[in-house]
Amino acid sequence: MSRRTRSQLITLLVDIGMINVAFALAYYVRYQLGLLVPVSDAFYAPYLAYLPAQAGYTALMLLFLALDGAYTRRRGGSWLNEVYCVVNATTTVGIIQFAVTFFIMPAVYSRGLILEAIVFTIVFLSAARLGVRVIQGQLRRRGHGVDRVLIVGAGEAGRAVMRSLVALPELGYHVVGFVDDDTTKCDIGRFKALGTLEAVSGLLEREKVDEVIITLPWMYQRQIAGLVRTCEQQRVRARVVPDLFQLALNQVDVTDVGGIPLIGIKEAAIPRVGRMVKRGLDIGLSFILLIVTAPLMALIALIVTLESPGPALFWQTRIGERGRPFSIVKFRSMRQGAEAEKPKLLALNEADGPLFKIKDDPRLTRFGKVLRRFSLDELPQLFNILVGDMSLVGPRTALPDEVTQYQPWHRQRLEVPQGLTGLWQVSGRSDLTFDEMCLLDIYYIENWSLGLDFSIMLRTIPALFSGGAY
Repeated sequence: MSRRTRSQLITLLVDIGMINVAFALAYYVRYQLGLLVPVSDAFYAPYLAYLPAQAGYTALMLLFLALDGAYTRRRGGSWLNEVYCVVNATTTVGIIQFAVTFFIMPAVYSRGLILEAIVFTIVFLSAARLGVRVIQGQLRRRGHGVDRVLIVGAGEAGRAVMRSLVALPELGYHVVGFVDDDTTKCDIGRFKALGTLEAVSGLLEREKVDEVIITLPWMYQRQIAGLVRTCEQQRVRARVVPDLFQLALNQVDVTDVGGIPLIGIKEAAIPRVGRMVKRGLDIGLSFILLIVTAPLMALIALIVTLESPGPALFWQTRIGERGRPFSIVKFRSMRQGAEAEKPKLLALNEADGPLFKIKDDPRLTRFGKVLRRFSLDELPQLFNILVGDMSLVGPRTALPDEVTQYQPWHRQRLEVPQGLTGLWQVSGRSDLTFDEMCLLDIYYIENWSLGLDFSIMLRTIPALFSGGAY
């Protein structure tokens, strides 16, 4: 039995259980607790009398859930979409049950019970799907039940797919690597360059690939058709990302007029109104956090000053939105003059790309290691947020010498205000490669919403306590 079939069977069995529990609970609430309208002895019906109705209710629920696509595998769909499917199927079945009860079955059968069954069914099935999503997401993050994916093409479309898979590990995809006829393209973070398009056939078997995602430009139509046929011959799923005439995916805006699709170009990654709301939240939350954390910051400043000579605060030039330099303020976590020692330590660098990081940096003070581990050295950046240099949530601030080493696609991360926390900080922190950080930052820009900002802020709290930074 395939993983897909097994998953559908489990979902079906869970639904059968939840539907019957909901119906039984509705009977208990209606006849035993007597909610809504008390039931007199003349209208009392034993539970056994409802078994045919319960069986019919269960069968109809499974039928309409299937028709609404509840058992069709969809990766990336939201929980709200699943809830909509459940509500739609349940209300349809409820209307049918009301009609049957009214016209066919004896009057002793309760219409209130059906209403309660509808409510309980929606709650139970929605909760079950949420629970499955949470459990499945945790398992997939740990590498269980994932599909092995090969990406064909490493252009903008290919990188868009990569950053989505990095940002959403709960989707259950493990990318074995990518192929591209441009042999100058090297590894992108965890995504390994595995050769040219000619290598696809051999890679499917060697890497035990479950799915191929093709992201080639539109002029590669013949190669795309050939790749799809190759995948079909080896029983590997093939999916094609439309290139839309070389437009970057983050620039495409699709609307419709009377059902006719119209493709245009987005004006900005974050709309003007969104920027205004985001800025308002930055001012309000940073002001509150400055007041709340003031005693802690005073204590940290005192300890830093007493532990080693030099000021408690450290100022450094960083690159902000659209390449604008500004001065960032942090608590000093290294001995004074540490910046001048950097050239001597380049051989110890443990980061890739433009980044410079050493896990056990010898320049750190004893208290500085604690500040770095829990990111407490960044608390003064709340002042930068208050004055508008930064945002609470956004891409990581970069040093000027890092930006000079950026590839063109890396610079997309500078299109919005840089942040105190961000998607990469809550997705692996210092263990991610530079390319993966950029992929996550660009994914954040392309998919920005206030909900995403709040989600990142909430996820920052456990990330801080995990102490994964250095």
